Amino acid sequence: MKSFKKYILLPAPPEEVYLALTKAQSIQLWTGAEVEFEELPDTEFSFWDGDIVGKNISFEYGKKIVQQWYFGEENEPSIVTIKLHEDKKGTSLEFSQTNIPDEDFDDFTEGIKEYYLGGLADFFEEEI
Repeated sequence: MKSFKKYILLPAPPEEVYLALTKAQSIQLWTGAEVEFEELPDTEFSFWDGDIVGKNISFEYGKKIVQQWYFGEENEPSIVTIKLHEDKKGTSLEFSQTNIPDEDFDDFTEGIKEYYLGGLADFFEEEI
């Protein structure tokens, strides 16, 4: 099992980035796919028509989102923590994830960089 951490800078305040990550309509805009999501702890969610599924653990408005992403029932919980830090250029987003199965790591992290973080970056670049 491996861990992954990545930082990206987004040209929007932390509150706007938080809303883009927690409102189903906004998530659908930057993913371009069907989304099931509620900003409530202990609710399950689905991005990209079920390619990413998991459970919401906690929310701290404008600052932090903690989720469990599923890789299969036999694996240890994979915890995703998204922290939003105010930056003079907008928001520094810290994405970290624990317990990614070794055999999935390379493909999965490339997908996170290209589609999840890349989709967010594209979404906010167009907003300027």
